[in-house]
Amino acid sequence: MNEHLQEVSKRGFRRGLALAWIPSIPLVLAILNSFHRMSEQKATGLGAIAGGLAEVYLPFVILLTLGVEVAAIVFLIRSFSRPHLGRTLVSVFSIAWSMLVIASFALLIWGLYIYVPHAQASH
Repeated sequence: MNEHLQEVSKRGFRRGLALAWIPSIPLVLAILNSFHRMSEQKATGLGAIAGGLAEVYLPFVILLTLGVEVAAIVFLIRSFSRPHLGRTLVSVFSIAWSMLVIASFALLIWGLYIYVPHAQASH
C-alpha cells in the first residue's frame, strides 16, 4: 500500500511540474518577440513590451493560465514527501513560480483592462 501512495505522489508531482512550467513557454516566446520588435522599430518602454505580450499571450490564456497554474499548485502540494526532500524543494520552487505567473497575469490584465483605459480617458 505504501508503494502505491508513493507512485500516486510521484505521478502528481510530474503532472504538477508540467502544469507549472508549460504556460511559461508562450510567455518566453512573447518576451523574445517583443524584444525583437523593439530592436526593429527602435521602440522603447513598457508599451512596446506590453503590446507584444498582449498580442501573443492573452489570446492563448485568459482563463487557461489561471486554471492550469492552480491545478499545478494542487498537484505539487499533494506530492510533498518527507523522504523525498529534493522533490519537495522542486515542488516549492515550482509553486512559487506558479504564484509569480498568476500574479504577473493578474497585473497584466489589470494594466490592460483597468489602468490603460482610465489613463486614456483622463487625457
